Formats: sequence, structure tokens, C-alpha cells
Amino acid sequence: MKRVEYIKMPSSRFIKVECKNCKNVQIIFNKAATVVKCVKCGEVLAEPRGGLVGIKNARVLSVLS
Repeated sequence: MKRVEYIKMPSSRFIKVECKNCKNVQIIFNKAATVVKCVKCGEVLAEPRGGLVGIKNARVLSVLS
């Protein structure tokens, strides 16, 4: 009998968000350990919340896999 090994799929994802202030679109990590700021205007987009980030001043456009 052959032994079959399974590879677990990662539970982390990247998220495409749009800044509510300047409408800049950027991709962030959903398990970021630091505060994520907009690269254009400096507005805080997401904050770490014990594992997953909390979206603050951004609108989620899509979840990338």
C-alpha cells in the first residue's frame, strides 16, 4: 500500500483594499503583525487584532487566494 501525504492549504490570504481618504488601492496581508498605512496619504488602513487584522479606514475590494 502506498502512503498518501496531504499538504495543508494556508489559512492566510492577501486582501485588496481601497483607502477611504485618497482612493489608493493596495494589497495587504490579512495576518499583519504591524499597523498597515496607505503608501500614498499615510492613513491607517488596518491594525493587528490578535491574529487577523482589523480593517479601519479602508474598503475591502477582494480577497486574493
